Parts: sequence; C-alpha cells; structure tokens
Amino acid sequence: MPIRIPNNLPAAKTLADENIFVMSENRAVSQDIRPLEILVLNLMPTKIETETQLSRLLGNTPLQVSLEFIHTRSHEAKNVSRDHLFQFYKTFDQVEGRNYDGLVITGAPVEQMPFEEVEYWEELCRIMEWSKTHTNSTFHICWGAQAGLYYHYGIPKYPLEEKLFGMFPHRVDRTSNMLMRGFDDVFMVPHSRHTTVRREDIERCPALKILASSEKAGIYAAATEGGRQVFITGHSEYDADTLKREYLRDKNAGLPIHVPENYFPDDDDSRPPRVSWRGHANLIYQNWLNYFVYQTTPYDLSQL
Repeated sequence: MPIRIPNNLPAAKTLADENIFVMSENRAVSQDIRPLEILVLNLMPTKIETETQLSRLLGNTPLQVSLEFIHTRSHEAKNVSRDHLFQFYKTFDQVEGRNYDGLVITGAPVEQMPFEEVEYWEELCRIMEWSKTHTNSTFHICWGAQAGLYYHYGIPKYPLEEKLFGMFPHRVDRTSNMLMRGFDDVFMVPHSRHTTVRREDIERCPALKILASSEKAGIYAAATEGGRQVFITGHSEYDADTLKREYLRDKNAGLPIHVPENYFPDDDDSRPPRVSWRGHANLIYQNWLNYFVYQTTPYDLSQL
C-alpha cells in the first residue's frame, strides 16, 4: 500500500526512485479508505533528510499511511528554508485539536544540554502531554526517547565518556513483545550520541519493559505494556551514508571523533560503508504500525 505525503514534498522523488509506492494528497482523497494518520514532530536540523528516511520506512508496509509534519514554534530552524516549513509543516497549535493514530518524535542535537535548558522544552512537554490523549501510540527516537522517558517517568540521561558512534550488535530481551516479532537473535543498530539512559532506572519503573539492548550501546528499545509509548535510543532510520557524513563533518572541522565502529570495512573510511541494519529498520517500523497502531486504534479517531 502507498504512503500518502504532502504534494510536492522533496522526499517524493527519492522514494519513487526506490520503488516506494507514493500517493499524493490529491489522489488519496479520491479513495474510500481511511489511512493511518501519523504525525511527525521533526526536531532534526536536517529536516528534508529525516522526512525521506521516515517516509521510506513508514511507507514500506501493506498499510496506507498519511504523514503530517510539525515543527516547534519556539525554535527557528536554521538548516531548512522558511518556504519549506511554510509549505510542508504546521505548528502544534494548528493540530492540537485533532487526534492521530500515531505520533513520531525524532531525535535532536541537544542531548548534552539539560532538558529544561532546551529552547523548546516547554513546547515539547505540551506535545508529550497531549500525546497521552490524542494519539494511539507514540514512537520516540534517540534524544526524543530520552526526553520522553524523562518527562513521562522521570528517568534521567547520563553523559558518556566518549561519543557512542557506529554500528552495534543488539539482542532481544523480551521476545513476547510484538515490536520485536521476527527479529534475528542478533541485529545491528546505528547509534550517534553523547548520553545514555541506564537499565536499572528503567527496570525500577513498573510501567516500562525493556525490549532489546546491547552490551556496549545499552538499552535500545523500551515500551509500555500496551505500546502506547515506545522508546528507541538508536537511529534505525539512518541512510547508508548518514554516519559517514557525520564523521567527515567532525573530522574536517578538527573535532575529536573516531571512525564509526563496525561501519567501514576494516575501518577504512575511504571505502563505502557496509549496511547491516536495513532489514531490522524496516521490521521495527512495520511492527509498530501494525501491532501498536493499526491493530489497536479505533476507526473513529474521536474515540481515542
């Protein structure tokens, strides 16, 4: 089934070239099907890149998905034009009266700041509180996961001695959870972060279950029992060259950065990176959409 995205969104051409079935809003409104309404709060500075990555994964399922993007009013994006935001994005006050099947909250490059010092923290708290009554399930990514764990359950983040950067093997901790259905015994996940959450803090919270983790990267996935809140600390949505571009950016700027682990063959950054996470990335988004959104959301969203 197709993914329905705003008319003329830059991601459309990229997805069409990859044989992802994209449907414009104009065509979708003529079909007598209610698509899943997914709202994306895009906090990443590289907004167009993130739009494409999430659209690719959310569109690769048998379900029809309608994506809508919002950005924070309290922070002015510097890496995307105002015209792009005006054409393809709304602000929270424009959508807070509506209900959605699912909400995605992305990561953001603010993880080394205390939560309360982030420019848009108060606005993000409003959105996370709203999500408890206006969305069927919320999927938090990387810093978005740390922010959600802190806001909803008081779980803090901790600084790492050095940046966690590269590809890391993970194992499923809770095989009975549907988010992990179909996962291999060991699967790879990209990580790029300076902070972490600790297993013991999550284990002390009765509302949360740890679903998957890594010996080196720590907790990867946690969720509430019914999947209303899902927290993913890695970047499964990353493209093949995302870590490479981050690495070369910092290296060329003279910043302290090591070669991403388990990423370049023989750690040779002149060679193309080895993609080892694409299958699980598609699976986790398919499982979330199917089991925690489609199977449990009411047809009439006003009944949420």
